[in-house]
Amino acid sequence: MVYQASENRYEKMKYNRTGNSGLLLPAISLGLWHNFGGVDSFESGRAMLRKAFDLGITHFDLANNYGPPAGSAEEMFGKMLKTDFAPYRDELVVSTKAGYYMWPGPYGEWGSKKNIISSLDQSLKRMGLDYVDIFYSHRPDPNTPLEETMGALDQIVRQGKALYVGISSYSPEQTVEAVSILKDLGTPMLIHQPSYSMFNRWIEDGLQDVLQENGVGSIAFCPLAQGLLTNKYVNGVPTDSRAASASQFLGEDQVTEEVIHKVKQLNEVATERGQNLAQMALAWVLREGRVTSALIGASKVSQIEENVAALENLEFSNEELQRIEDILK
Repeated sequence: MVYQASENRYEKMKYNRTGNSGLLLPAISLGLWHNFGGVDSFESGRAMLRKAFDLGITHFDLANNYGPPAGSAEEMFGKMLKTDFAPYRDELVVSTKAGYYMWPGPYGEWGSKKNIISSLDQSLKRMGLDYVDIFYSHRPDPNTPLEETMGALDQIVRQGKALYVGISSYSPEQTVEAVSILKDLGTPMLIHQPSYSMFNRWIEDGLQDVLQENGVGSIAFCPLAQGLLTNKYVNGVPTDSRAASASQFLGEDQVTEEVIHKVKQLNEVATERGQNLAQMALAWVLREGRVTSALIGASKVSQIEENVAALENLEFSNEELQRIEDILK
């Protein structure tokens, strides 16, 4: 059947201004890091993307290396743009990145102008797009001058290949420098994409202040700590979890008895709030309006529905916040 988006898709989603820009992002965005690659079911990914858009998620986050195999998530999304999303392109915010390994030789990763320009050209071909809405430097390059990396971001905006640019996983000090370089070039930095969750709070030590002072938005990846902050681990490590399968992303050494104890306590707070643990974890990341959007992943439609429902209760009492702080300590 021909896909027609839900007529009420914008009624319940919350949209936040991205820094000082004119761009609004949904409070919940969908990332295609896992489960949308060539090894995965296209129809399963299609169902999740359709449901996300029907729920008001307009922002879809990709990178050149997402899959597996690398590049295949962009190819999958490109197929969706042709089959389902073509009439809605101007309602979508599509982002991608360059910086991690993609092809052999000295130009296949990191932050040189050669890599960044080549990688974006490849990404645009895979997705069948003339431009992306946001393009990121996926990680800082210790061996390339930051002026060169930021100059490449400025160039792609001027070439019309991206509307906005951002960075991911840069330190507060690197972010200050990157913001300054882009400002001097005349292409303001839109957004920073850091990891952030109840179990990973590094951005509170300076980065959030830097972003706020410079009018830069933020979108938090891994807000559920790669599944730790869900009901999956409330009763220990399930056999089908990432930890049990010794995934390169979440090792069993990260799922200690202490962590499970905290998960159980946090789950009690969530239950009292009328939420599941994942919903409370997302609401917590979005608290106080310092994070523009929480970037979720999904392996099934129901997870997207549950995560978006977190927006029904974003308020925390002082007592709840203190309980959470005491648990996390």
